[in-house]
Amino acid sequence: MTNTTASASSASSLGLLVLRIVVGAIFAAHGAQKIFEITIPDTIGSFADVGVPLAEIAAPVVAFLELIGGILLILGLLTRPVSVLLAVDMLVALVLVHLPAGLWVTAGGYEFVAVLGAAALALALTGAGRYSIDAAALRGRAPAWLV
Repeated sequence: MTNTTASASSASSLGLLVLRIVVGAIFAAHGAQKIFEITIPDTIGSFADVGVPLAEIAAPVVAFLELIGGILLILGLLTRPVSVLLAVDMLVALVLVHLPAGLWVTAGGYEFVAVLGAAALALALTGAGRYSIDAAALRGRAPAWLV
């Protein structure tokens, strides 16, 4: 007889690892793009052009959140709070920028930010899983909402 609970837990944790790596890499790449390729001054301009309030503050905060938050997701460190922040980031992008363009990303729509936001929300709700720094270093040492 096999332990189906243990294998399901292991499979779930492996699924969360895959999700964290892919979503984290995408967020980190977008943050790096805003910082190093587009540059912060041009990102501020882009944010201002689409009507983001306080673009001078929002643009660098979002850029560094996406870069550092993406790296933290890949590592599985502080996954829940980082995921909440990234989900809010995507919700704001969806409402302020992409919603008026409709669903399709080819028309500037919200499908991509909706998927990233939903993935971040899923990680906020589930946590990082067994294969993470959260599980290895913080489980039992930090409050459940943190890990």
